[in-house]
Amino acid sequence: MFLVTGATGNVGAEVVAALAAAGAPVRALVRRPDVPLPDGVEAAVGDLTSPGSLTDALKGVEGIFLLSGYEDMSGLLRDAGVRRIVLLSGGSAALEDLDNAVSRYMTLSERAVRESGLDWTFLRPRAFMSNALRWLPQLREGDTVRVQFPDVPVACVDPADIAAVAALALAGGHEGRVHDLTGPVAMRPVEQVSVLASVLGRDLEFVGLSNDETRAELEAGMPREYVDAFWNFYVEGTLDEATVYPTVHEVTGRPARTFAQWAEAHAGAFR
Repeated sequence: MFLVTGATGNVGAEVVAALAAAGAPVRALVRRPDVPLPDGVEAAVGDLTSPGSLTDALKGVEGIFLLSGYEDMSGLLRDAGVRRIVLLSGGSAALEDLDNAVSRYMTLSERAVRESGLDWTFLRPRAFMSNALRWLPQLREGDTVRVQFPDVPVACVDPADIAAVAALALAGGHEGRVHDLTGPVAMRPVEQVSVLASVLGRDLEFVGLSNDETRAELEAGMPREYVDAFWNFYVEGTLDEATVYPTVHEVTGRPARTFAQWAEAHAGAFR
């Protein structure tokens, strides 16, 4: 049995679907029992912020797909008989910058898993293609897309590709490996918006925000320490998200999906 945490999120939902499609026994950790799930998938109600709520969810579990940023649950997992952890981390974990809020929680999560005594695989995807969904409110209002950090190229990755790698890692054979996951090419936001315009058949106007405008938007929506973290990554340039890695192809045997393929598959959400 495999337990997927974050089972309704961008990546977790794809991991659940990938495991179910492969015929693997899969249990989805959810906060409500009425969440729609693929046929054959068990629902387990629990919350990563309350490890004690996971006792039933962990029964009979061999491998767990785990999110970063939560309390160390190594002892709980060992006691439950879990043998393998596939941890969703990120590129900033490699920086091991404990002064950066994002790098810190990813770094500490990886350290805890390394020291757990269990088999582990780390997934370090770069930005998700699904982050483009953050433009939905603007696209509902009109054809202008205002974008933060407009000059930063990112080799963004389809969450379905992350999930495909995760499903294979849960099955075994990837123990002790760190998988850097990207799409096939680095793109600036203006290129992504151009792809969306083509897919949606709309004449979209791209507007790149200045650093001052970007910071004001960020500070209105998140704690200051996270604003500083993203500033460190994208303005000061400490995080490289432009380098393309062949990992998706090497692990799955097929090329990583392009942003155009992702946009076509999710065009309905934008319409």
